[in-house]
Amino acid sequence: MTRFVLAIDQGTTSSRALVFDEQCRIAAIAQQEFTQHFPRSGWVEHDAEEIWSTVVATARQAVTKAGGAESIVGIGISNQRETSLIWERDSGRPIHNAIVWQDRRTAEVCEALRAAGHERVVSEKTGLLLDPYFSATKIAWILDHVPGARARAERGELAFGTVDCFVLWRLTGGRVHATDVTNAARTCLLDIRTGAWDDELLDIFAIPRALLPEVRDNAAEFGMTDAALFGTPIPIRGMAGDQQAATIGQACFAPGMLKSTYGTGCFAVLNTGADCIASKNRLLTTVAYQLGGNRTYALEGSIFIAGAAVQWLRDGLKVIPDSKSSGPMARNADPEQDVVLVPAFVGLGAPYWDPDCRGALYGLTRNTGPNELARAALQSVCFQSADLLGAMRRDWPATNGMVLRADGGMAACDWTMQRLADILDVPVDRPMILETTALGAAYLAGLQAGFFPEPHIFAERWSLGRRFRPDMAPVERARLLASWHDAVRRTLTAPAELAGV
Repeated sequence: MTRFVLAIDQGTTSSRALVFDEQCRIAAIAQQEFTQHFPRSGWVEHDAEEIWSTVVATARQAVTKAGGAESIVGIGISNQRETSLIWERDSGRPIHNAIVWQDRRTAEVCEALRAAGHERVVSEKTGLLLDPYFSATKIAWILDHVPGARARAERGELAFGTVDCFVLWRLTGGRVHATDVTNAARTCLLDIRTGAWDDELLDIFAIPRALLPEVRDNAAEFGMTDAALFGTPIPIRGMAGDQQAATIGQACFAPGMLKSTYGTGCFAVLNTGADCIASKNRLLTTVAYQLGGNRTYALEGSIFIAGAAVQWLRDGLKVIPDSKSSGPMARNADPEQDVVLVPAFVGLGAPYWDPDCRGALYGLTRNTGPNELARAALQSVCFQSADLLGAMRRDWPATNGMVLRADGGMAACDWTMQRLADILDVPVDRPMILETTALGAAYLAGLQAGFFPEPHIFAERWSLGRRFRPDMAPVERARLLASWHDAVRRTLTAPAELAGV
């Protein structure tokens, strides 16, 4: 019997399931989108039950296409990080919608904690900043706004988890309450140097320890699925947050290797090996992965809006027919117009970290049309990536001569990848397999099962699809970046000196 690994890729806008064979070829794939809820400006929620139903439906479809559950040696899970859920332990019923990583409702809480002097210890222990992006203040918000929730949490009646943890709970019929270290590291509650939940952090955010799951390696035995789900139990053997899963799928196992995933948001991850580098340039220090108890660290830059800007043009303004049209439209834009989009729809992430500013368009003329807006949206992703790379170079000087490995939905657009190489002034490598997040989750499960080889052998098998080399005059690059930084400076509500970092 041919054997496979199933990857569950639970993202911000859809749930997907992919089945990989021993040569990392995709044998089956299924996908379902789910509803985005926006109760107020800056608030973003998901219905956890809808997430679960799409996970089960796509997983069943993919497993059936691959020949049945008996051929699956393990399941790997990747997920949208920071998105937070609390559910009842006895029933598994969520007590509130999931609060999504993009949500900004706790901005004032973060500011109050910052004013109280807590950011230093939070940053030292977690590598993160006080920002609504991370899970801790989302957890506290649910506890304080759902009647009786805090008391129930303290009695041990409720469970917290990021999406990976909730999906694992449901897959195992409520038998396993666990997460992996990469997801735990994004909560603001984990000391990333010890790999354990931290009592001082729990006190700062007022989170009862009884809510929290067990923290495990990325490749581990996470439990067996309930037999009723797929007809026979399947072992769950890998788990990682989506960006760390993509880092693994891109085989960025050596210090100095950099990947950037262009999906709903954009996330650049630089492997720093065993060195836990404290950023001096408003990047995040995080866990890249943990195998066999050994942690590898990374610097990360987080951009909240990337592909979501294209979705806005398609669904909000309705000026492009579909996402695939954005590249050809950008290519046909008027070169005499400098339209700049600052896509701060939910604030700006790294390296600015301004949750209160909102999106803006600059340089509009009477002749501005859909083509110019498409170019502005795609180019905004490149500009934000340049800000991240600049900050990484200051934190990690060894990045000179680096190559960026790009993946995600936007990586399929040749125009965007070429413009990215031009703006960054570094080669951009697009892999043969673009499904790197799912591949990373599959690899972790396959590694645990003995199905896939050790990391260094897996890295040798990484295959280049296309390399995009910089082809822009330095003076043009400088002019475009100057226009971008001027637009950011005008948009920020935080101190103007942050623009152009």
